[in-house]
Amino acid sequence: MTSTEQPTSPPTRHTWQRAAVRDLLARMGEFRTAAQVHEDLRRLGDKVGLATVYRALQAMADSGEVDVLRTPDGEAAYRRCSTGHHHHLVCRECGATVEIAAVSVERWAHDVAAEHGFTDAGHEIEIFGLCAECSALEERD
Repeated sequence: MTSTEQPTSPPTRHTWQRAAVRDLLARMGEFRTAAQVHEDLRRLGDKVGLATVYRALQAMADSGEVDVLRTPDGEAAYRRCSTGHHHHLVCRECGATVEIAAVSVERWAHDVAAEHGFTDAGHEIEIFGLCAECSALEERD
């Protein structure tokens, strides 16, 4: 390998376990943690290990097949991608998630990176708050 060649990653294996994870996420509309996906698969009769679910979800995240967001407690949650690059509004109480396209965030991220001499910068941004329903419940309490 010459100094300009990049190492290639091994091809992604297509296993029945990964297919089961993919199929489950295709049926689910909401974000699910690896533990929730594992539990759902076990309930459906698929005998798949939790470590396998984590590996499948990570591979799918790396390939852009699933969206990943960090919950308020820091855990990763996954959902099949429905659009290109976007951001999320996430309710801290019930977990409701809304996809948002934020042009001003894109501009801000590019400008901050350029200001500090960075190129080819990427970002992940999640905005946490209370959805309208949870806000209304909180006001009644």
